[in-house]
Amino acid sequence: MNRLVVVTGGTRGIGAAIVARFRESGDKVVPVGQAEFDVTDEAAVNAFFTGMTVDVLVNNAGISSSAPLARTTRADWQSQMDVNALGAFLCTRAVLPGMVERDHGRIVTVASVAGLTGSKYTSAYTASKHAAVGLTRAVAAEVAGTGVTSNAVCPGFVRTDMTAKTIQRIEERTGKSGEAALAAMSPLGRLLEPEEVAFAVAFLAAPEAGAINGQTLVLDGGGNS
Repeated sequence: MNRLVVVTGGTRGIGAAIVARFRESGDKVVPVGQAEFDVTDEAAVNAFFTGMTVDVLVNNAGISSSAPLARTTRADWQSQMDVNALGAFLCTRAVLPGMVERDHGRIVTVASVAGLTGSKYTSAYTASKHAAVGLTRAVAAEVAGTGVTSNAVCPGFVRTDMTAKTIQRIEERTGKSGEAALAAMSPLGRLLEPEEVAFAVAFLAAPEAGAINGQTLVLDGGGNS
């Protein structure tokens, strides 16, 4: 399709799968990792996007950690809010005026089922993903009736390095299979693959998806979220 697509956190895991998906469709893709800029650095974000005509922005950069609320530090809270929510805000703000001016653009934020529900030991992560979903909906309200859309995908556990760390923590704590424990939490009975998330992102970013705005596409196999 020959669009310019920017994918934050695009060098591995879900991001790398998203990059591959868009490239297969003929788009020019700029995968952004920490080597390019820190999504929480306002000046760096603005400088990166200056002069760039972005057709699709995928806010995928994210981090996670888990702990009971009483053991969640302020630093844990702030770092996840910064990357998962502030980063999406800064990048969206940088590209949105140009999209609105051209009356064309797609913003897709990779959130999580944690952005729609709550689960124990994930207060900071859950709060940050709720913020990302809220941002998605607020931006959608601003651009309603234009050629720009803002949507989110909310996957369950995906087979990534981040999930591998969660699996390791479960196994160290319980001595049981971490992957089996996570799979049991999903109606799918398994982990999602990064390519499944990439498909959902590409769907929401498609030119034909202009009527889909302010939505959260849940990828959990049919749960209550």
